[in-house]
Amino acid sequence: MTSALSSELLVLGGLADDVAEGARRVERALASGAAAERFARMIAALGGPSDLVEAPDRHLARAPVRVPVFAEHAGTITAIDARAIGHIVVGLGGGRRRAEDSIDTAVGVADVRDVGERVGADQPLAIIHARSAAAAEGAATRLRGAVTIADVPPASPGPPVLRRMGSTR
Repeated sequence: MTSALSSELLVLGGLADDVAEGARRVERALASGAAAERFARMIAALGGPSDLVEAPDRHLARAPVRVPVFAEHAGTITAIDARAIGHIVVGLGGGRRRAEDSIDTAVGVADVRDVGERVGADQPLAIIHARSAAAAEGAATRLRGAVTIADVPPASPGPPVLRRMGSTR
């Protein structure tokens, strides 16, 4: 999804004539390592570690509990409540309720499946990163409520930009 959105942005910014050219440029930047190199320079310029891209585990906190969240039944994802997922992350400690709150950078929700994707017992909806099993289970329950699964795919995957982007997995 991020690559598709980047392709759209290259077109909107006048750096590509069409989405296909934008997609080729994004793929080249990723495959050549140019995107990672640029990201590493940005991190260093902002005072971060210069080797973050090469050694992320040395610098990024990891939650002690990682739980895959599986759908209650197989089907196709027809909707995802992004606001609810944001609230789940805040509830885990990965966001602030008040300005003085600290942020736990180790917790969160990762690898969320896309609208239009089939899910079942072999493929998690997402991965919860939490400080405790209890926090992970509570977040998993809320995440299942934030994802709508139907037996048949949606007639239209949503707004026009999403239809053009399609699924990236």
